[in-house]
Amino acid sequence: MKRVLTQQEIDAAFQGSANLRKEADRSYTPYDFSRLDRIPKSQLRAIHLLHENFARNLASSLSAYLRTYLILNLASIEQISYSEFVEGITAPSCIAYIGLQPYDGTAVLEMSPSLVFDLIEILLGGGGKGAAQPKRKITEIEESLVQMLLRIFLQDLREAWKSVTDIDFAVQSLASEPQWLHVLAPAEAVVVIAIEMRIGTNSGLVNLALPSIFIKRLRDKFEQLQQVRRAESTERDQARVSRTILSSRTEFEAVLSGGTMSLGEFLGLEADRVIVLGSGQPSFSGILNGREKWTGWAVSVGDRRAFQIVGEI
Repeated sequence: MKRVLTQQEIDAAFQGSANLRKEADRSYTPYDFSRLDRIPKSQLRAIHLLHENFARNLASSLSAYLRTYLILNLASIEQISYSEFVEGITAPSCIAYIGLQPYDGTAVLEMSPSLVFDLIEILLGGGGKGAAQPKRKITEIEESLVQMLLRIFLQDLREAWKSVTDIDFAVQSLASEPQWLHVLAPAEAVVVIAIEMRIGTNSGLVNLALPSIFIKRLRDKFEQLQQVRRAESTERDQARVSRTILSSRTEFEAVLSGGTMSLGEFLGLEADRVIVLGSGQPSFSGILNGREKWTGWAVSVGDRRAFQIVGEI
């Protein structure tokens, strides 16, 4: 039989659904899918240390290759969206797409145009003194020179990452306009490593953007690296302290001790008088940094005088 609900029953049903909605609002919060999934601070610290070593090694490699003095310092490491990274690139620029084999994904390397033209000038025999730089794209001939520099850059980067895992960083292509950078989704997170390069009076930034998803896949390897470093740090600290102690300067004295005499005998001493010291026992005291440490004899070793330890005080 069909039954018709009363008005009170209808009001109670609607009131119950309203209460359910309120409970749902209290229990759940909207999720923003564009929010960046942050990388742990411990992993960022490991990346910071890794690229500090990379910057030092790259400065040595480029200085030797170019036969000029370069200074490289790690400026910053930050996690931002890929769209923010692209918006910060000026046009035209020198941009390289970097493969991360055997892992999926592509990194982006961007170099300040003023740095690129200075490096090219040095490669071609110039001084790279920071003269006015042309605001244009690099030519095909200049691209080949940049490829040579990038090989050195990526070789040192490959060596730096070997402490974590083996990665074959390789240039896939070069570009000059940031709007062509469609290798990642705009909302995808990237870790941007900014390295300041100084050539003479000119300076600029080299920015390396690594996909956050690529770094997250290596979380286990970073944890293993931290465990190894903690174990090695203890042994390394002990060795460092030992080296410091072993190389420290000490002062040693051998003091002749003997019997006693009256003041009158002492004042009556003359040349050729003999003073008998001790009673046949070791009469020299070995003093280390002002503290009596050993007893011993005065002996000869070749043409040098020495102290032979007999006992410890």
